[in-house]
Amino acid sequence: MASPSANDKSSRIPNFFRMALNERIAALHQRKLLSDQDLELLHTGDHTLRLAVADKMIENVVGIMGLPLGVGLNFLINGRDYVVPLCVEEPSIVAGLSGAARIARLGGGYTATTTEPILIGQVQAVNIDDPQAAMAALIAAEDEIVNLANSLHPKMIARGGGARSIEVFHHVAPEDGRDMVVLHLLVDTRDAMGANLVNSMCEGIASLVESITGGKVFLRILSNLTDRALVNASVSIPVQNLEGKGYTGEQVRDGIILANDLALVDPYRAATHNKGIMNGVDAVALATGNDWRALEAAAHAYAAREGQYKALTRWYKGDNGDLVGEIKMPMKVGTVGGSLETNPTVRINHRLLGTPNATELAGVMGTVGLAQNFAALRSLSTDGIQQNHMTLHARSVVSSAGVPDDLFDAVVEALIETGEIKVWKARELTDQMIKANSQRPDDTKRVSACGKIILLGEHAVVYGRPALAVPISLAVEACVQPTKSAQQGVQMLIPRWGVEQQIRENSNQGISGSLYETLQQLGLQNENMTIEVFPHLPKAVGLGGSAALAVAVIRALDVHFELDLGNERINALAFECEKAAHGTPSGIDNTLATYGNALLYQNTGTPEFSQIAPGKPLHLAVGLTGKESLTAKTVGAVRSAWQRHEARYNGIFDQIGSLTTYAAEAFRAGQLTELGELMNLCQGYLNALQLSTPELEELNHIARERGSLGAKLTGGGGGGSMIALCESQDHAVDVISAMEASGYSGFPTEVS
Repeated sequence: MASPSANDKSSRIPNFFRMALNERIAALHQRKLLSDQDLELLHTGDHTLRLAVADKMIENVVGIMGLPLGVGLNFLINGRDYVVPLCVEEPSIVAGLSGAARIARLGGGYTATTTEPILIGQVQAVNIDDPQAAMAALIAAEDEIVNLANSLHPKMIARGGGARSIEVFHHVAPEDGRDMVVLHLLVDTRDAMGANLVNSMCEGIASLVESITGGKVFLRILSNLTDRALVNASVSIPVQNLEGKGYTGEQVRDGIILANDLALVDPYRAATHNKGIMNGVDAVALATGNDWRALEAAAHAYAAREGQYKALTRWYKGDNGDLVGEIKMPMKVGTVGGSLETNPTVRINHRLLGTPNATELAGVMGTVGLAQNFAALRSLSTDGIQQNHMTLHARSVVSSAGVPDDLFDAVVEALIETGEIKVWKARELTDQMIKANSQRPDDTKRVSACGKIILLGEHAVVYGRPALAVPISLAVEACVQPTKSAQQGVQMLIPRWGVEQQIRENSNQGISGSLYETLQQLGLQNENMTIEVFPHLPKAVGLGGSAALAVAVIRALDVHFELDLGNERINALAFECEKAAHGTPSGIDNTLATYGNALLYQNTGTPEFSQIAPGKPLHLAVGLTGKESLTAKTVGAVRSAWQRHEARYNGIFDQIGSLTTYAAEAFRAGQLTELGELMNLCQGYLNALQLSTPELEELNHIARERGSLGAKLTGGGGGGSMIALCESQDHAVDVISAMEASGYSGFPTEVS
């Protein structure tokens, strides 16, 4: 995706949901929707509310509870683009809103208007002999009452707000018939939510109300039925933009209207209908630090204002056949004061919205309510909302079950078919699929190769220093089958990476080019076959995926054609593939992929390696940044620096080599604390070589905070992955959980 210009603040960001978490943050930053400081805070997790701050916000604080923060895209409101922050835990809301906004955008977007931000304060007077006379006296004293209220808050007057007028009402207590005169003080609170302001004004005028009415003031407090601060939002959607999922635009339009009509006459349907609206409104309220409880109370009270609870929206067929939607509801929100200034995430979210004032924010929130209602009604009118929810729930469960990526979609589908959307069931189905794959006929038997983790010595090993590396078992599997179709030649399929191509002469460099050369050396270039590859590691993360792929494919060729190659020959062929992929590889990746044992490796002209066994099992947490690490690029950058300052860089390589030698001794002796300290020191040198990144540093920090013995990047650097040495398997799982909580991923592994 091309980088947007500095002025491009479009809320349309294609494939946003497919991006890695850090890429999403970067995309918002590129569009100037986030500042440099916001970018740093979101990357590091320092935007979240701190415990010490929370302790000052409410009573009896014992912790902080987090909720996912997403963004609604595609919103075009009154001709302006908005990226809308949404704090919500329920699946489908963010996706539904973004989809609804995209459809509305095609027809010109939404229109939103708001009234003045008026909040009502109530002053209840009782023990009154003549209610009608008291009411008349209050109305006559309106100017005096308003002026007194405004004298209590002159700064609000200076900002263009303040008390505007009064209203008076007579009520009779249902139990004993007691008269009550209630004065409403109408206050324009501008950009503040205004609860404290209005309450203090009501307190301040209480004595004056008593003297005017001759009664006794009891309650003096704001009302959350903010029906003087209303938002109106509307949208017109051309019928052709509603087509999809096997339905015509007319069918979708009429279905939405019919569903809304039921909510206008049936309170049982209206309650669910309006709850859907508030799914969107509350998500924005939470994200922007507004009182979602007050908004809920106002919305539901307003929905029953005519004596029967009913829908807040109206959907109907326009004169030209378009679907027209409208919403009218109370929306009293604030953009200054209170938690808005206390919570750093809230501040970021306001900047993400473009720092709106209160009336603009109210317009956005009303629009979001209308969009969420459309998304729900459209789903109900087509394939049904339950199917969407079930699919999203199943994906969440499968993710929690730790299902391998290559089986993910298959397990999701199987889980939905069973109707038991449970973690244990997902794991059971995964085991069944893995077992079924392992029982293939002999002619399609899979062979495997190991990935690698460099404990110490990366980059320095390219310059003749030692490296200590351990395997990741079953990193890549492969098999060779005769081509069953009429298509000739060598086909290669890697479903997980989206690769489906023919291996031929003059193929592009990379996998295709290196494998064709291997086929030539084995005399197999003219055979008809399909090579299937099943990687269990993400590519380009510094874990030896390319070498494991080469070894797995060569082994599969060896088995299928009965070549009797042996490990030495397989290793040599894989090394040639590594040269094509990385330029000047050390040879450690292919050696580890071939032999699958912990190695102390060194290449001073002739590769030498010795198998090495740990004195104690090693429990490692492997953290993934979500960014690819192109080894050829980082190796090339280090080589260029070495060529410019050979003596300086040789000194660094010597230091890394010395640490690696000590690490091998600690590894053999099972001295894990010593090994962890050496890993930390090695990370410092790798950072000096400019191979680390903010993401890698954050993962290292997370691991160390969780008590890891040592943490460092592994492999080429520049992204990719890192490793943390842990005290036990449970400790490794705990470290991975902390990484995932910060938006990263990873997996535990053991070396014994």
